[in-house]
Amino acid sequence: MRRILSLAVLLSAFVFAGAQNTPETQDVLKLKETEHDFGKIPQGKPVYYTFVIVNTGATALKLDNVQASCGCTTPQWSREPIEAGATAEIKVGYNAAAEGNFEKYITITYNTNQSKQIKIKGTVWKAPEGSAPGNASVQFLKKQTL
Repeated sequence: MRRILSLAVLLSAFVFAGAQNTPETQDVLKLKETEHDFGKIPQGKPVYYTFVIVNTGATALKLDNVQASCGCTTPQWSREPIEAGATAEIKVGYNAAAEGNFEKYITITYNTNQSKQIKIKGTVWKAPEGSAPGNASVQFLKKQTL
């Protein structure tokens, strides 16, 4: 019986020790938002949104990479370390070339081995080709006044 009790106590100690956040694994990157909906946007008109991140850790935070899931989405960010307690921005652009619904993911890799995802979404509608159609009433009035 003592062996079983000792084994249970030892196992509990390992589980408890593994659950503790060490400074290396503590999540220090906080996002004000993880998703942005552009709503309806016209085809061919690029749109942009800026995500704000906060370093909640005690040391500087380094963004190693910010990568989009496809070439139609372009993230821009500073390569400089983010000091403890400071904020930084990730500007995400979408080129809106393809018609229809879209949902794109951007992966933020930081502190060498940690990552988070942000998402943009919306609907691209096809803008009419060329200028607005001619108004027959205006043409009729012009002929009447000449």
